[in-house]
Amino acid sequence: MSISTAMILAAGRGDRLRPLTDSTPKPLIEIAGKRLIEYHIENLARAGIKKIVINTSWLGEQIHQALGDGSAYGVSIYYSDEPEALETAGGIIKALSLLDDSFIAVNGDIWSDFDFAAWANKPVKTQAHLLLVENPDHNQTGDFALEGKMLKNRGTPMYTFSGIGLYTAELFKGISEGKTPLAPVLRQKCEQSLVSAEIYTGRWIDIGTIERLQQLKQALEKI
Repeated sequence: MSISTAMILAAGRGDRLRPLTDSTPKPLIEIAGKRLIEYHIENLARAGIKKIVINTSWLGEQIHQALGDGSAYGVSIYYSDEPEALETAGGIIKALSLLDDSFIAVNGDIWSDFDFAAWANKPVKTQAHLLLVENPDHNQTGDFALEGKMLKNRGTPMYTFSGIGLYTAELFKGISEGKTPLAPVLRQKCEQSLVSAEIYTGRWIDIGTIERLQQLKQALEKI
């Protein structure tokens, strides 16, 4: 079964990137001549993803205006607007009617050179499959462990969740709409051995602060 749908999570306020995000939504911040969210859209399009759902909240209308229907990128973009940001799981649940039974989701405030084509024809044998990375300085204790191919809440070594995942609608079954973080959902499913994962050793950065934004800018300008 091929994956043809993805969601970019773009509803966050971006408080740690203020004052940049006071007037510009975080996904539209430009880095090396390109908006942050455009890196995701182009990477997904190269992998054959034809439909991209973007959730918006803070200054969401700017995202609509900037990206339009996606035709400029060779994809179809659909929007899931949230009057109040619903956090990751809540945003996905609200948008489920726009998504396929299996879909990729990626945090709008990260950058990575991960090739989504690696997942385009990946059989989904669990309710979710996560991409893990080595722990960055700002998350030295990590989030999850890996036992074989299965995600675990505890273990050695620990890894950081990259914000890139392959999900099924089944993962969110029975969860009511509303403000819901993703981590507790994943941790509960881990205990039931329903989440798999893999480690990515390529380039990845969480753009959560002005300092890390500058680090990415410098790195991309050298390419």
